[in-house]
Formats: sequence, structure tokens, C-alpha cells
Amino acid sequence: MDLALSDFVGFAGVGLVVGTYFLSQVGRMDVRQPLYPALNGVGAVLILFSLSRTFNAASFVIEMFWLLISAIGLARALFFKPK
Repeated sequence: MDLALSDFVGFAGVGLVVGTYFLSQVGRMDVRQPLYPALNGVGAVLILFSLSRTFNAASFVIEMFWLLISAIGLARALFFKPK
């Protein structure tokens, strides 16, 4: 198996998405803070970049949803803080 630069970019994205999820589950990252959706969004973008080189329709769809949900979460964390 030959790995290209885009594969390593995708692995970095997977690391961000899985890492932030893990940290949230063990109580080390607050999902209400902007960092959580920001890192998830960056992870999704990196995975989408790797998919632009080696396309997979199902992975593309889930990453687009992941990016959209992360953008909504980031907007909520930045602009709609609880009173």
C-alpha cells in the first residue's frame, strides 16, 4: 500500500475528530467551548481533503454533515452564550 501526502492529511483529520471525541468522553474537553467544534471542523476539512484525492461517496457525505454540524456548534459557542 502506497500512502500519499493526502492520506497523511486525512489521518491528521481523523486524529483530531477522534481525539476531541475521546477527550470529551473522559471529561477533559468541554463541548460547549469553541475549541471542540473548531477542532472537529478542522478534522472534517482535512478528511475531505484526503477524500478529494481518493473519493468515497459515503465518507464524503458523513464528513460534509460533520463539517456542517461543527459549524453550527462553533457559531453557537461563539455567538449564543447562555445568560
